[in-house]
Amino acid sequence: NTSPVTHGQAGVVDKDSRQNILQIASASKDHSTLAAACTAAGMLDVLANAGPLTVFAPTNAAFEKLPAGEVANLLKPENKETLARIIQFHAAPGNFKIKSLKDNMKLYMASGDYVDVKVKADGVYVNGSKIVATIDASNGTIHVVEDVFLPPAEDKDK
Repeated sequence: NTSPVTHGQAGVVDKDSRQNILQIASASKDHSTLAAACTAAGMLDVLANAGPLTVFAPTNAAFEKLPAGEVANLLKPENKETLARIIQFHAAPGNFKIKSLKDNMKLYMASGDYVDVKVKADGVYVNGSKIVATIDASNGTIHVVEDVFLPPAEDKDK
């Protein structure tokens, strides 16, 4: 068994209920980098908790768009805090179904930042990235996106 040791909600095994966001992302071959990032950032329980939560889940291809070596660097233990903030920048408290995302809406993210929503003829874009698929989970919604959201630099003067 090579799965990480988990405690709390991430460790609950329930084969009868609908899957939560963590279970869906972990089982998706297109989201293995996201799952590894959540593990490295110590954020598994966040994605398994009752929610509701909306996660904008970048695909592995989205992570590959980052500069060479960036993902490996972010997965290092010394970058856990930075990685956690990036993951939080992909999660919005509340359950935002695709039809509830309106043009020019601003979504509050768990990182404390906001992202813009744009509704165009070819689909819905969040933070400039197109939603390419939507999956309902027991604790919210996963919107699959084509890009990794990088939060704005933190203001150290706060």
